[in-house]
Amino acid sequence: MTDELLSGFHAVLAALKQHGAVDEIWLDEERHDPRVKELLQAAKQAKVKVHRVPRAKLDRLSGSDLHHQGVMARLQATPQRQEKELPDFLDALEEPPFLLLLDGVQDPHNLGACLRSAAAAGVHAVLLPRDRSAPITATTRRAASGAAETLPVFRVTNLARVMDSLRQRGIWIIGAAGDADTVLYEADLQGPVALVLGGEGKGLRRLTREHCDVLVKIPMAGAMESLNVSVATGVLLFEAARQRRGHDGD
Repeated sequence: MTDELLSGFHAVLAALKQHGAVDEIWLDEERHDPRVKELLQAAKQAKVKVHRVPRAKLDRLSGSDLHHQGVMARLQATPQRQEKELPDFLDALEEPPFLLLLDGVQDPHNLGACLRSAAAAGVHAVLLPRDRSAPITATTRRAASGAAETLPVFRVTNLARVMDSLRQRGIWIIGAAGDADTVLYEADLQGPVALVLGGEGKGLRRLTREHCDVLVKIPMAGAMESLNVSVATGVLLFEAARQRRGHDGD
């Protein structure tokens, strides 16, 4: 059941702002502070029912998996698009595609952080393999802070095949790898581009690497050899966003 529940004021408020994301809310009956008033107003606008309940009930609902902070919400299922819908989606874009492909990110929190960065950087869609990838759970949605409800997410059966189809559309496929020869800041990310990052620990799978047009690395100082996948995703995405805005950020 916890996969259907979201906890914490920030996360629940973010979900309420996405029309249709929340079914119902349970709120600590002892709380009457400004954050509660803000949440009640947002729930009223979204026409979502709020149950004022004893804190003990919130403790039972959350179990040991979630820290509720006095509020919990039951979520509607997160809409995820199918691979067959991707061509029409790309055809409808009015600017060069900016895509994120995640090859086997299996930690729900990392996935949520990647989605949040993708939404903030202006990514048009995220592509996830159907297998060997974390589901979008309450943990994912909380880490994504609303991005899981607004950012188009496509589940694809064969990532390598989809990468080939993207290349045929003129989309440049750029993979992230620590052993790459090209430094990220030397790569051209301004046109149609799909950034590809691998999962925790092992990075890109061999077949995925082979389907990239170029591999890039994030230059690391000192003895550091790698970054968490969600941090690396943010670095790549915002370098692409900087280039695509056509200025150097000065």
